[in-house]
Amino acid sequence: MATQNTNLSNYNKATLPDAKNFRFGIVVSEWNSQVTEGLLNGALAALSDCGVDASNVKVINVPGSFELIFGAKKMQEQHVDVVIAIGSVIKGETQHFDFVCDGVTQGIKDLNVLNDVPVVFCVLTDNNLQQSIDRSGGKHGNKGVEAAITAIKMVHLKNTL
Repeated sequence: MATQNTNLSNYNKATLPDAKNFRFGIVVSEWNSQVTEGLLNGALAALSDCGVDASNVKVINVPGSFELIFGAKKMQEQHVDVVIAIGSVIKGETQHFDFVCDGVTQGIKDLNVLNDVPVVFCVLTDNNLQQSIDRSGGKHGNKGVEAAITAIKMVHLKNTL
């Protein structure tokens, strides 16, 4: 597994651009909220640690991960510099997992191709709840932190090109 023995929360603030004036939109799935709230908390903590004022962060909830696409699209219209899409899809006994994962991945990719506001993919697609917990504040750190750092870098990239 790619994250085995890796803590996703490690970053070096000294290597990051100044993010205090960047505006962030975060769209969070309510499904698997134990996981998504952990990811959100990680993202918010990292943004704050990097000097982002809470007034520059807008958070909205959507029912599930599939709805992240519409939520992210609407968030792109809210004068933000970047959107972080936070969700969690846990494999079950049916193909629903495959359809949701593919749809969300393609939808967020499409938003990145079609629009000028980057959307950062922070959707865990795990085989079981424990894997999700391990990546949302557990033994592998917090993927929400990684998404926040990616968002800072993407705004900087967008602003410098």
